[in-house]
Amino acid sequence: MTEPVVSVRDLRVYYGTPGDPVRAVDGVSLDIGAGEVVGLVGESGCGKSTLGRGILGLLPDGARSHGEVLYGGRNLVGMSAKDLRSMRGPELGLIFQEPMTRLNPLMRISDHFREALEQHEPKLTGKEIENRSLDTLGRMGIPPTRFRQYPHEFSGGMRQRIMIALALVLRPKLLVADEPTTSLDVIVEGQILRLLADLKENFGTALLLITHNLGIVAEACDRMAVMYAGRIAEEGPVKEVFFDPGHPYTRELLRSTISLDTTELHSIPGAPPNLINPPPGCRFHPRCPSAMQICPQKEPIEQRLSDGRRVFCWLHGPDEQIPSGGREELERAEIGVADEA
Repeated sequence: MTEPVVSVRDLRVYYGTPGDPVRAVDGVSLDIGAGEVVGLVGESGCGKSTLGRGILGLLPDGARSHGEVLYGGRNLVGMSAKDLRSMRGPELGLIFQEPMTRLNPLMRISDHFREALEQHEPKLTGKEIENRSLDTLGRMGIPPTRFRQYPHEFSGGMRQRIMIALALVLRPKLLVADEPTTSLDVIVEGQILRLLADLKENFGTALLLITHNLGIVAEACDRMAVMYAGRIAEEGPVKEVFFDPGHPYTRELLRSTISLDTTELHSIPGAPPNLINPPPGCRFHPRCPSAMQICPQKEPIEQRLSDGRRVFCWLHGPDEQIPSGGREELERAEIGVADEA
């Protein structure tokens, strides 16, 4: 990969509570290069959306972030709200998880696009603003005859496409897309993926695609990161992760997908842990079918595999960190995890 557009280093995002904080993102490191699409997957409640918003500095009151998000030689963590606001749009973009709820009901669609483009690209003429807006909307399947209508005149799916187009019209260098195809049919989903591919190929946009749909990851992403309980469990090229998952959690996620060959439904027993008080050691060990004695005792160390993947799992060593007695004594039956599941 070339020089990354954004480098996340040991990012932590905690939400305040009356007691201990919720450790929604707890030590995540990730790089995204120009023209690269990284898929972020995992169960609900694992911190995916918080990671995306933490990268862009879009956190609610009561949240605190630590670590580094390096973009253009600057650390976005701790940057002033004014500076971050000036970068959002042409530099940093976000497609919200429920974009259909983000349109102002008192403004026409044309006014939404004019406001965004005038704010960030004031040199554009009125005709240039209209042409660029209509071009982006057209790629989303919205005809020009509807450009001056109000949000209530559109269906929910069309409002979602309009909001996605509003994020893309500024051609951001880094785009976080949080479940951009939720509740959309497969035809519109294909249109959105083609538009994202156009941003990647023609504008070099770095894209973090947050999704539950592993089929979209297989089709649209270059690399994928699997997130569990606020941390990255595995990260690497999509093809290698799909064909040879290195982490038990990744393997169980892939087994849970449905295809034309599916004859029996599979699910992962249990649920993600409470992030106020997560399990010690490997956070997946209470649900892991391959858990060993060391798993609840020590946090797994990052292991670099030969195919470019990073895996945080004791199945990959390092051997020098495993207690004396050999790996044979660390088989899962020792702690009874699989039996409980």
